[in-house]
Amino acid sequence: MSLQPPNEIEQLGAVEYECDICKDTLIVFSHYDERPSVSYEVFKDCECKERKAWRKRFKSAAIPEEFTKVTLENYKQETEMQTLMLSMTEDYLTSFPANKKELQEKGMENFGLIATLGEQRIRSAESESRSALKTQHNSFGVGKTHLHIALSKRLIKLGFNVLIISDVEFTDDAMAAKRMNDDGETFSKLMHGVMNADILVWDDIGKAKPTEAKEMLYYNIINERYKKQMPIVFNSNEDRGTLADRIGYAAQSRLIGRCGNYLMDAEGEDWRFKR
Repeated sequence: MSLQPPNEIEQLGAVEYECDICKDTLIVFSHYDERPSVSYEVFKDCECKERKAWRKRFKSAAIPEEFTKVTLENYKQETEMQTLMLSMTEDYLTSFPANKKELQEKGMENFGLIATLGEQRIRSAESESRSALKTQHNSFGVGKTHLHIALSKRLIKLGFNVLIISDVEFTDDAMAAKRMNDDGETFSKLMHGVMNADILVWDDIGKAKPTEAKEMLYYNIINERYKKQMPIVFNSNEDRGTLADRIGYAAQSRLIGRCGNYLMDAEGEDWRFKR
């Protein structure tokens, strides 16, 4: 009996697959469909398909490296305020639509964690009272970002596309993109992401130095998502009044107005100092 010569792949050595079950095809044999005079092979999705899709969504979310290990389970509840923040986050997750179709049909409220007394209000206080106000109404380092990143991970696992942006970095990138001589291509791609993500997580909104161009940027994004009832999960170290000064009154009205019961004024001890 003659032996077949080894093919090119065999000559190069064994092929390494990420999934040995489906050989990275994402489908596997399920069963035979027996019909008169013919038998059909029926295939099904491999168990690795959702895992790979989850990894892709996780990567696309742009989770900051320092937050890759945060979860709702490892959020520390050392104060009553932190317990309330965690409880609201878990309630928001429980109330979230079951899938993308339901989200598109019914929409979802925004979820905000903001300051009781905004950074700009504290900065504008008399110098002798500024330190006391900062201590009494501190909103930094109380876990707002931790909770929102942890929430994002849960929503990604449920099949939603999440995009996380940091206010200063995003607005700087957007302004730079508008100045590029590429017929608006870079800016359009940037805007497409924030406009169409199932959930937009906006970290530290209102931190960037305000300009008319940035105010229009805030309005366009927030208003578009407002009309589509697409949720924005946001946190800020500004309060309801100073946030309007930073992002514009029209944008603030739409952002806060869609929170319903999911808006909390958060303050407490800065865990970074404790650490």
